[in-house]
Amino acid sequence: MRWQVSESTDVRRGRGRRPAAEVRAEVLTAAGRMLLRDGMQAVTFERVATEAGASKTTLYKWWPSPGALAAEAYFAHSQRVLDFPDTGDLRADLITQLGAFVRWLKDEGAEQPVSELIGIAQTDPDVAHAWSESYALPRRELARQRLRIAQQQGQLRQDADLDVIVDQLWGACYHRLLVLKVPFDESITERLVTQALYGAASPDL
Repeated sequence: MRWQVSESTDVRRGRGRRPAAEVRAEVLTAAGRMLLRDGMQAVTFERVATEAGASKTTLYKWWPSPGALAAEAYFAHSQRVLDFPDTGDLRADLITQLGAFVRWLKDEGAEQPVSELIGIAQTDPDVAHAWSESYALPRRELARQRLRIAQQQGQLRQDADLDVIVDQLWGACYHRLLVLKVPFDESITERLVTQALYGAASPDL
């Protein structure tokens, strides 16, 4: 099932100047809808401005390129899907969040846009900056915050490397998606979490 959003973007158009925050939110909504439905090539300032009821001048003022807008829109729409739970059970929470991430990619339409955004980011500095600042680093910090809580509660060793755990979990998904290009689904999440938390060493080592 692909991500859906209300189509009522015409509300309040033509009724005077809208607050900047409202305009920005509607622009991100429109851009995110286009990105997940049609891919990166669909996200142009002209199309987004028309759908959001904004001016192209405003979009040029706020974003250096359509790619940068697409990266921020991706974060805005993934945020509610990829919230990090805290039930007190670290293993269960990691499986839940990682499972939501894999479903978002494989079942809800984000696989192609993510691949395109990361690909473009390799040669476009504006997209690279927007992807890093608007999505990758904030998502990484959310994971680190949850792991840090677990560390404080004694569920992880005090010397556990939180960044490496993040790399093991989400990095494995990106590796399969972008490098190996092999099929994977939600069934991988429990194995990834078990491996990251408990390792592969023999008890005798």
